[in-house]
Formats: sequence, structure tokens, C-alpha cells
Amino acid sequence: MRSRSVQYASSPLLASKTPVWRSKFIVAALALGFFGLAGRAAYVQVIDNDFFLRQGEVRLERTLELPANRGRILDRNGFILASSVPAASVWAIPEDVERDAAKLGQLARLLDMPQAELDRKLANEDKTFVWIKRQVDEEVWKKIAALDIKGIYQRKEYKRQYPEGEAVAHMVGFTNVEDKGQEGVELAFERDLAGKAGSRRVIKDRLGRVVEGVGEDVPPIDGRDLQLSIDSKVQFFAYQKLRDAVVANKARAGSVVVLDTATGEVLALANYPSYDPNRRQNLSGEQLRNRALTDTFEPGSTMKPITIATALELGRVKPSTIIDTTPGRYTVTGATITDTHNYGVLTVEGVIQKSSNIGATKISQRLSAQEMWNSFTALGFGQKPQLQFPGAVTGRVRPWKSWRPIEQATMSYGYGLSASLFQMARSYTAFAHEGSVIPATILKSAGPAIGTPVFTPDNAAEVRHMLWLAAGPGGTGQRAQTVGYSIGGKSGTARKQAGKGYASGKYRAWFTGMAPIDKPRIIVAVMIDEPGAGAYYGGAVAGPVFGEVVQQTLRMMGVPPDLSVQPQIVANPVEESF
Repeated sequence: MRSRSVQYASSPLLASKTPVWRSKFIVAALALGFFGLAGRAAYVQVIDNDFFLRQGEVRLERTLELPANRGRILDRNGFILASSVPAASVWAIPEDVERDAAKLGQLARLLDMPQAELDRKLANEDKTFVWIKRQVDEEVWKKIAALDIKGIYQRKEYKRQYPEGEAVAHMVGFTNVEDKGQEGVELAFERDLAGKAGSRRVIKDRLGRVVEGVGEDVPPIDGRDLQLSIDSKVQFFAYQKLRDAVVANKARAGSVVVLDTATGEVLALANYPSYDPNRRQNLSGEQLRNRALTDTFEPGSTMKPITIATALELGRVKPSTIIDTTPGRYTVTGATITDTHNYGVLTVEGVIQKSSNIGATKISQRLSAQEMWNSFTALGFGQKPQLQFPGAVTGRVRPWKSWRPIEQATMSYGYGLSASLFQMARSYTAFAHEGSVIPATILKSAGPAIGTPVFTPDNAAEVRHMLWLAAGPGGTGQRAQTVGYSIGGKSGTARKQAGKGYASGKYRAWFTGMAPIDKPRIIVAVMIDEPGAGAYYGGAVAGPVFGEVVQQTLRMMGVPPDLSVQPQIVANPVEESF
């Protein structure tokens, strides 16, 4: 078949002439377009490029925070109580994550995370970034990296560690996942410990990888180390003995405070129940409460030495003054005050030794309400402790003008006012420090404390002698005796309040004292809340903890044994009055 040929040369379209203006128009349009694009490029890149630079920075440039290393918390001897270590935090770009069910299942198990929670995180609305889990162990991250899951990455952060665990938990506190202090010293000294973060401007690709740096880096300023007054060995021993006493007495809780009488340093402050700051899952308020500082109670008979010291200071009584407590009952404005026994005729020293409520009441009647109030407030009751610690409470001492006679009477033996265990311990520094109450500190001190005079040195010595009698034969604190050191102290047993009255069968047992008695070096205060194993008197429940802590603390401090007074330990101490 012959193919049909086309005669292009004879086509009328090719035969027609193209106007000259059309070709010129096309060339001009192309040139104009070129100059327009060149002008636009010059405008965008040179003349008004701020907007576009900002948009580029938003998409590509990032300011990386260079975290400061949080300062360490040390005890008085330089042992570490808290420090920061590097930790890996796992994050993801959800839209890039490899959806391998087997690998994601292994990831969830390595992170100790339910699969549903992992799936929820990966379904996040933000498709470019989501935290999977913060601060995982380095070994865990190595196993995750070995899975080689696309879209899963890690970022180096710092994780806080607490080597002493639950023994110092209430003092040191803890930080949150952002390394910010939440409790205790970590919170109180946040500014000093945290330091100041630095920064670095970089360009990143879409996978979050740094391509190059931009500008100068601002280096971080690490937080400073903090040295506490706490002795970690004393702290651990005090906590251990407190815990054992709470468990043995089937009590609800307990606290212990140890003060250095020369410097006002807190050598130990422990509470039970406690918690491990390294593992804080499912914590309760009972575990977190620093009871020695945040809880207030009626201190009971531990207030009697203060009432008597006030009377001695004002010259209303002498140690040998006779107080008749017969027949063991005494009525004040229609209310009856009782002792556990009819102690008959006592000296002022005997009032402390036998812990007579009636004796304390009759001594208080020789004082005005204002005189008692002045003494109480001078010792720090009803005032917020000047302590660098969060949550320390004021307690309660009502204005003296509102006191009724029965209230003045009950305050003389520790009812009708409230105080924390820490306030109670500090008030006794007036007896141990030549009559001057001294400020307390949780930071290591460079020298002796300067106190505020409340009693004369002679009257303080007289009260110390009474406290020695109270802890000796015939006293209420015989179970507090220890081997090798003379001690003096006062037990207290206070009924627990319930509504407008007092709960039946619920008590708080106290013991506050010092050692060695002639020249006290430490003050120890112990409180056991709601002992439920039968015994509930302060001398029987809190006294033994006092004795054990005193003996071990003085040995650790290198204080030579005081052999001038031999300990007298008896099985059945005298019961104290409430």
C-alpha cells in the first residue's frame, strides 16, 4: 500500500507571514518576567529579608538549652546525700515511628510501660515531637537503641540520686523530672543548687539532628554544692532506732531531732514512716510529712521544766521550796487537775522528778499570765522557727490577756498550747547553753552560736539538775538512761485531741533531754505518735530511743564518757502525770 505523503511546504499556515510585533512582544515579556523575578529575589534576599529570615529560623534554627549541673548536697563530713548523674530521656517523632508491633512491644516492656500508654503517646496530636519516658537508666537506653526503631531518639538529661535513701528523705527532699526542687533542702535552696542554664543556637534538620552551630554559645553556670549540718551516720542511726520503736510499739508514726548545743546545728532530723526519694511511686501524705517540723502537738509534761525555770528566774520559788500536792487532786475554777499518784509534799525538784501536774499548777499560780507568756515566746513557742526549711510551723500560744485561770494552769504542764518537736528541742537549748536559747541551723556552722539570754546560768544549771533527777531513780525517765554518759531529760505523755475534747486511748509520748548533764553537748527530742502495744508513757516509749541515740551520737562525736554519774536503768519506771 502506498503511503500518503503530506506536502508541508504547501501548508497555508507556513505560507503566512508572522507579524514582527508578535516576536518582539514575546521577547519583551520574557525579559520583563526575568527582571521581575530578579527584582523579587533582590527584595526578598537583600532589601526586606527580615520576615523570611525569621521564618527560616523558625523552621531550621533552634535554641538548645545547655542544662547546668545541679549542685550536690553533702553532710557535715562531706558524704554525698544528693547528686546528679546523666540519664537518657526517650522521645519520638510520631509520624516517623516504625510501626513494627514486635519492636514496639519490646520497647514498652523495656520502659516498664503498658502498651496502650505507648500507643497513646505515639498517637499524639503533635506529629513532630513527644516525650516517651524521661530519665531512664543508661542500660535501658542501650537496649532500646539496639532495637533500632525508626523515629525513636534520646536526649541526655540529669537525674538526681539519693544514696542515703529513706533515712534522710525528709531533710534532703527530692526534685521533679525537670530537676526542680519539690521538697526539703532541694526546694529550700533551689536557687543555689540549680545554677543557671546556658544556651546554644544551632540549625537542625527535620530529624532533630544538629547540622551546624550559629553564633556564640552561652555556657551554663553549675549550681553550688551545699553542706548541711546533718551527720549522715547519726541520722541513719537515729532513723533506725526510731523506726524500730514505732514498729515495736505498734505506733502510727514518730520523729527524732538531735541538736548540737554549742552551734545550734541540726545533727539529725528523722521521721517514720518515710520514703525512698529514688523511688517515689504511689507516695502518701503520711510518708511525705516532715512531722518534726510541720506537725504541732500539745507537749505535755516536757513543758514543766520551762514553767519552773520561769518561776526560779523571777524569784518566786527555789529548788527546795515545798509544794503540797496532797491528796493528788486539785480544783481550779471548777475543773479538777489530777496526778497519777498522791505524791504528798514535794520540793520543786520533786515536782519535776515525779512529774506532778498539781505541783506545776501551784507553781504557775505564783506567776502572772504575762510572765509565763513572755517566757514561752522568748523560747520560740508560738513563732515560726528561723530555719531555712519549707513548711516549718509556728505552733500556738494564745495572747496572755485571754488566758483563764484553768488555761494558765494547764499550760504549766503542757496542755492548751501546741509546738512542734523541733521547737521543743530548741527551747531546751536554754538549759544546755547557760540560760541562752540559740538559733538552729541545718547548714554546717563555722563557729559557736550566739544565744539570746532567757534564764541566768545558775538557774539553767538548777533545771539541768532537776532533769537529771527526773531521769534517775524515782523519776519518770529512767528508761532513757545510757551507759557511760550522764543524762537529764523530761518525759511527756499527752492525750490526743479529737474535736473539742480528747480521744480515748490515744496518746503522744515525748522525751526531751540532754547529755552529758554537767556540760551538755547534744539535745535529743523524741516523739512517738499513738503507741498501741500497751505502753504509752513518754518515759517507757520515747525514753529508750533517747538513750540509744544519745549514747551512739556522743561516741560518734568523740565526746569522752562522763563517769561521774552512773546510769540507773530500771524495768518499771515511775508513771508520769498527764
